[in-house]
Amino acid sequence: MRLLLVEDDVMVASGIKLGLSNAGYAVDWVGSGERAEEVLRTEVFDAAIIDIGLPNMDGLELTRRLRRPEMASHHLPVLILTARDALHDRVQGLDLGADDYMIKPFELPELLARLRALLRRSQAATSAVLSFGPIELDTANRRASAQRNGQSVPIELGPREWTVMEYLLINAPKPASKDKLLQALTGWDKEITPNAVEVYISRLRGKLEPYGVALRSIRGFGYRLELRPTEGE
Repeated sequence: MRLLLVEDDVMVASGIKLGLSNAGYAVDWVGSGERAEEVLRTEVFDAAIIDIGLPNMDGLELTRRLRRPEMASHHLPVLILTARDALHDRVQGLDLGADDYMIKPFELPELLARLRALLRRSQAATSAVLSFGPIELDTANRRASAQRNGQSVPIELGPREWTVMEYLLINAPKPASKDKLLQALTGWDKEITPNAVEVYISRLRGKLEPYGVALRSIRGFGYRLELRPTEGE
């Protein structure tokens, strides 16, 4: 999942970005509302975390503007951060288009939990568990597993494997775009090449095939989860 963090305090932003990155998210950071507005006109994100107390254009005004139809991600979920504990500020933020808010200081586990909830709602998921055939991804507890002979078998996934698997399950049975997967893995950090996506796909194939789930390459587009016929079918 690709996130946009809008925070003018470098130390606060660094801490949040590190925590989110360690949880498997691709995080792009900007320090002003003006820069965020510019980016959101052309680039697609899965969610935005916006501090209210930005210089010049504050987070409330940015939230209002990003809901405009011309924005590339005008439907993305928005979590606002605020040091203001006034009811008026919280209500105004929600009325302007924010989906949730957190008051500073906060603990990272709560931020991650609220973010997961927003992402589930934005994907129209009614459960914290994504599934395809025997494969299950518990997004609340960060656990992957497969059903075999009536038992749940854990599947070990690294952070980037988790990101790829989550996108595949959200899109299933439709294919997931390779370009979208690359953006979710890297954001603006270009240390991962397009070929690296194939590496993670290959690793996932090895982990899914024992449970009868195949990862099919769709030429020129991306990848799709498919159930393999069992013997005798």
